[in-house]
Amino acid sequence: MRYLCFYFQVHQPYRLRTYRFFDIGKRHFYYDDYNNRITMQRVAERCYLPMNQLMMEKISELGNKMKFAISFSGPAIEQMEVYASYALESFKKLVATGNVEVLAETYSHSVSSLMDKEAFKMDVADHKRLMKDVFNVRPKTFHNTELIYSNEIGADVAEMGFDLMLTEGAKHVLGWKSPNYLYVNAINPKMKVMLRNNKMSDEIALKFVHETFTVDNFVSWLNSLPKEEELVNIFLDYETFGEGIDASTGIFDFMRCLPDAVLKNTDFQFVTPHQVVDKLQPTGVFDAPIPLSCRDEERDLSNWMGNDMQDDALATLYGCFKKVKASKDEELMRDWRTLQAAENFAGMCTKHPGTPYDYYINYMNILTDFKNRL
Repeated sequence: MRYLCFYFQVHQPYRLRTYRFFDIGKRHFYYDDYNNRITMQRVAERCYLPMNQLMMEKISELGNKMKFAISFSGPAIEQMEVYASYALESFKKLVATGNVEVLAETYSHSVSSLMDKEAFKMDVADHKRLMKDVFNVRPKTFHNTELIYSNEIGADVAEMGFDLMLTEGAKHVLGWKSPNYLYVNAINPKMKVMLRNNKMSDEIALKFVHETFTVDNFVSWLNSLPKEEELVNIFLDYETFGEGIDASTGIFDFMRCLPDAVLKNTDFQFVTPHQVVDKLQPTGVFDAPIPLSCRDEERDLSNWMGNDMQDDALATLYGCFKKVKASKDEELMRDWRTLQAAENFAGMCTKHPGTPYDYYINYMNILTDFKNRL
């Protein structure tokens, strides 16, 4: 028997409002409420509700044969609570089936693991409390923001009490090895590591076309894998379904038919990530001395750090951490979490179309006001 593991990311960042130099010291509200509300409600209607209903139907039909995992960011939960409580209720019902593993991550969907170990631990602890409060679960598997990972980060996560971490099956790290096995961390072998199969994940997320990429294609690919490759991990943004890829393409039909086809026509069965720890033995070490991610072709960190604007913003933000922690102020803590979100630094990336300098100026105006409040 071989195993197929689907895990999904549910995340919606807070969009920041236009914040000018002359707002510093006068206005301490940083959010574009209108944009946040209409985006969350649109995504809830186009993705969360229909996808949750589909997955509930498959669990009802297939019982314990249908299992998968979901990672919820703190901002996604908060915005659902305010703007789309009906969507959050549908997720609670899905988790309550017992067929869905809830993953741990950073509360803020941040890059804190790269910046400050203490801030990283606090970010993860906040997320664990949120998952207990909302879903009454204590996550056992850790999924870092955008699958960011290194040997050192994996060891840090092991110190937090986790024994399994998910990351990218990056070719520049794997070399000739396959992502379709269970591995261990190079520093702490008690930490197991599962790798995203980027080829098949990206076939769905980036190349899905109803006429050419079908369930039969997916099944054929699974059957073509060497028999000794015992674990395939597919990681997708949940918003891929209905929001990133419109329902008119047949993306929901694809997911509706996929579980039955896999169970009927392959020797794979669906599992949650942490079930893998009990079912499989690691085959080797995943040695990643330099941090990697699942972003872009490079699978590196350049989406969030590396240019002068990003590095300045990150250094300034995390330079505030000790004062933030000491403040114990709820409003400051909420703004701290929002300002940590990875999207803030992605907005300053010069690799993609956009206005990174304008984004940097806006962010630094907000950060200056935040520092003054501290």
